[in-house]
Amino acid sequence: MKIAVLKEAAAGERRVSATPETVKKFIALGAQVAVEQGAGDTASIADQAYADMAAAIGDRAATLKDADIVLGVQGPDPASLKGAKPGAWIVAGLNPFGERARVDAYASAGFEALAMEFMPRITRAQSMDILSSQSNLSGYKAVLDAAAEYGRAFPMMMTAAGTVSAAKVFVMGVGVAGLQAIATARRLGAQVSATDVRAATKEQILSLGAKPIFVEAVQGIEGEGTGGYATEMSDEYKAAQAELVSSHIAKQDIVITTALIPGRPAPRLISDAQIATMKPGSVLVDLAVEAGGNVEGAVAGEIVERHGVKIVGHRNVPSRLAADASALFARNLFNFLSAFWDKEQGKPILDEEIGNAIRLTQGGKVVHERLL
Repeated sequence: MKIAVLKEAAAGERRVSATPETVKKFIALGAQVAVEQGAGDTASIADQAYADMAAAIGDRAATLKDADIVLGVQGPDPASLKGAKPGAWIVAGLNPFGERARVDAYASAGFEALAMEFMPRITRAQSMDILSSQSNLSGYKAVLDAAAEYGRAFPMMMTAAGTVSAAKVFVMGVGVAGLQAIATARRLGAQVSATDVRAATKEQILSLGAKPIFVEAVQGIEGEGTGGYATEMSDEYKAAQAELVSSHIAKQDIVITTALIPGRPAPRLISDAQIATMKPGSVLVDLAVEAGGNVEGAVAGEIVERHGVKIVGHRNVPSRLAADASALFARNLFNFLSAFWDKEQGKPILDEEIGNAIRLTQGGKVVHERLL
């Protein structure tokens, strides 16, 4: 069983799908591991660190030759996978809805593509969930990015020259990223409030010492949508939420938006008119910018200014913390493959529940129900 670790080719991608720690663990399971030269350079991992763990270091052709499993952070170009065995597993974040043509190409090439972002949100799969591990870092980094662009201090400071007021931070969307954003902003001394369409998150917000901002007159979602995500709300709720948000964000210094709906464009949470009510020098950080954006006027990969308000739209935020993001991502992949490792056969054997949830292609066909 040979596992290939590729150097990421996507623009701006600094993460790597395996670390020396996980390479050592794969080899302990009985696998051979080959790492493409320079795969870990942008995540501050030298080739020698992999070699020290008994990984083979080589060019892409040597790395892929007879590979049974190919690991990646983002899905590799199918045309670049020559040499991997027929039926080889491609294990990565594959963006099935945004890169459907690539999924079809995996099928045509005979690969079995496993989309790690489709991992079901069940207890036994928590340690395999790349979305959670990477979103955690995104929420943290969003607050640091906001602090970098905000021209004032975060905590209240009492000095001989007078008092500096604490920054007011509003987090919209209380999933993994939102919760970490709340916690980080609180640690920096900000006055934090947050909202979500899921009523069940109110207790989570309070537990972190933040103020919940919820629509009370119109019912939201009592629990959670499929897989722990929010779902689309009624027009009545959207109107009530927009009114509440408008009055609230006008008083905020920083707003961080994190709302995503799998397989659909990100919901629009903040309009240009609402931005115009914010104080000059305020900052908006849109973590959903690559999915269409929660903030009107947000531009993926850029920091723009509207009505004196900065709108931060960094791409691939976890990659901006490449070393830690890689460590967590690599552990997710190891936890996944090792959980199904069959010692007698010397390879992982997926069960039906998780296999059907993440398998996109098999036997030359696209097989996932959400893609048919």
